[in-house]
This record gives sequence, structure tokens and C-alpha cells, in this order.
Amino acid sequence: MSEFPASGPTGSELSGGFRAQQRFTDPMAPVPAEWTAPTPPQGVPAPPAPAPELPETGVDPAPFLDLSTVALLGKGRRGPSAGWRKWLYVASGRLIDPGESPKVLRHDTLLAQAQTPLRGCYRIAVLSQKGGVGKTTITASLGATFAAARGDRVVAVDANPDRGTLNQKVPLQTPATVRHLLRDAEGIHAYSDVRRYTSQGPSRLEVLASESDPAVSEAFSSQDYHDTLEVLERFYSLVLTDCGTGMLHSAMTAVLDRADVLLVISSGSVDGARSASATLDWLEAHGREDLVRNAIAVVNGVRGRPGRRGAKVDLDKVVDHFSRRCRSVRQVPFDAHLEEGAEISLDRLKPDTRDALLDLAATVAQGFPGAGFPGAGLPGAGRPHDTAG
Repeated sequence: MSEFPASGPTGSELSGGFRAQQRFTDPMAPVPAEWTAPTPPQGVPAPPAPAPELPETGVDPAPFLDLSTVALLGKGRRGPSAGWRKWLYVASGRLIDPGESPKVLRHDTLLAQAQTPLRGCYRIAVLSQKGGVGKTTITASLGATFAAARGDRVVAVDANPDRGTLNQKVPLQTPATVRHLLRDAEGIHAYSDVRRYTSQGPSRLEVLASESDPAVSEAFSSQDYHDTLEVLERFYSLVLTDCGTGMLHSAMTAVLDRADVLLVISSGSVDGARSASATLDWLEAHGREDLVRNAIAVVNGVRGRPGRRGAKVDLDKVVDHFSRRCRSVRQVPFDAHLEEGAEISLDRLKPDTRDALLDLAATVAQGFPGAGFPGAGLPGAGRPHDTAG
């Protein structure tokens, strides 16, 4: 028999399980004092070491990368858009790029000028003492050119007291007239409200028609015109006004007071040029010299190349006469589509006519506030005289 006692658990311990073996301490039992005694301090802790100073190089840290389209994708090569230049560019596998033609570059420049941003509303008055020179046609075609080129809203107002025909230049969408607009002015709070009173053409030009009854339209007063502009200026960037041929009708004073620029329309005939000059004389005689200096004379319906001598009328002398009195002179060639007197579609105009209208729009836009020459946007703003070439 061994002298040493058995090291394993006894039978009574085995029969008691875990609790009998006392492998776990009773959580309610007191904790020994040495377990809760504080740890004696080992000295004052050292302060954290300062961050190492980087040597100054005198160069600012590199900025974050630019995420613009040009930075990420590079500057795309568009190549010429038409003519032999485009053919050469494509045939060479885009290796030879002769650039755009001077005509395309000029068109792009005029388009950029016509798209000059506007703050607020710019008012254009189109007038002439003589009927039949294309005043309404110029109003509608210029308005259509602006509307097609720009992204904002453009409206043309018929202020002709003698049964104006401006609403015939766009598809008729509503029988409402300016008189209905004035009647409901207090209830117009959004663009969708005023849109109920205008008709819109394919170029996005909107037209506010005048009364078809001359007896009613004659009552369209200066105050009525002021009230009409108060509504339209809240929703449109450009307002073109097609004035009547008379300079003394009731609304003309308000038209001249509110106009930022005048377009004086002349035909290529002798009596058309004389009537346009008489319009300028009347304006100067009634204290409107500033409007005359800032006005744009438009010689409409020119046959043959602009600037060339016609069969009987020397247009160069006509242009020279108005260039000495106005800010600029522009010529719009004869176009069979405009001669029809019906709805105007820019797509049906001859290329020369579209170019002339874009040139006229760019010339008007040079007078927008802050457009690039001293006094731009102010009535009578001085600018070197120029003519259409």
C-alpha cells in the first residue's frame, strides 16, 4: 500500500458537482483588501513629446485636384463644322484641322453677343412714322431671333392703336388681348398665369395682341402701357414693343419713357428714308436726343447685297446719313418669306436674312447693361457709329 494519500477528488466531492468543488467564488463574498488597494505612484508622468517641426520650404501645399470636365477628360477637338474644312478634317483621320471658316467664327461671335446675360428686363421699342416699311415684321423676326438664341423669355407687345397685326406673325393660341391682361392683372402671380394671354411661335417668341377693334384700342393710354410693363417685366427678360405709325397717340409717351433702345425702321426707298429721318427729327424736337443717339436705324427690305448701290437709290448715302445720327445702322435684305406677311418661321428665311437678323440682335445686345462698351445700357450711351457691311 502506498504511503501517499490519493490526489484525486473523493467520492463525496464527485457527487457534489461544480458547487462541491468550489471552483467559483461566491459573488456576495467580501473581496480581499489587497485587490482594491490603490497602486502606489511611480513618479510624475512625463509630458507628451512635441510634434517634430517640418522644415519651411516657402512653397504652399499643393491644392486639391481640379475636377472640371477639361481636367478630367481633356479639351475635346470639335473640328470644322462645314465645307471643305470639315471634309479635310474627316478625310485625314482628324489629323489635319484647318479650323473654322471666318464666316462660322463671325456667326459664333454674333450668337455669343446675342446671348449676353441680362439682369432684369430690357425694353426695345420699334417705330416709324411711315407704314409699310416692315416695322411689325422686324419686331416679330428680331424677337424670334432673340427667343431662338437665348434661354430666357422674350415677348412682343402690339401697341399699335390701328388694328395691329403682330399676332398674325405667330400661330394664334388665344383670343386674349392686352385689354384682358390689364383686366386680370391683380390675379397674375406666376408665369403660367400670364402665359394664358400670349401666343407662342416655334422660336418661343410670345406675342401679346392688341385689341382688334380700333374704337377700343384707341383708349390704350400711357397708364395702360405702364401697367402692362409692370406685369411683363416680372416674367420676361426682353420686351419688344411694336408701336403705331403715329407719334402722338396716347401710349407713345409711355413707350418712349420706358424704352431702353429705339429701332427706327426705314425702307430702301427715298420716302422710307425720309420718313425715318423725320422720326428722328421729331424725337430730337421733343427732348429725346438721348434716345436718338442710342437708336439703331434698320434699313429693311434691301434688294441685292447690303451696302451696294441699288438700281435707283444709293443705299450707301442712306446708311451714311443715319450713321451720323444713330448708334448703329443695320440692313435686312429682302426675303420672300417675310414678304408673305404671315406667320414667321426662321427656318424658312434665306441664310443671308438669318445672318442679318442675328447681326441686328447682337447690335441690340451691345447696349445691354454691362455689355462691354462705356455707358452700355443707358439711354443715349455713346458708342462709335458703325454700319452694316
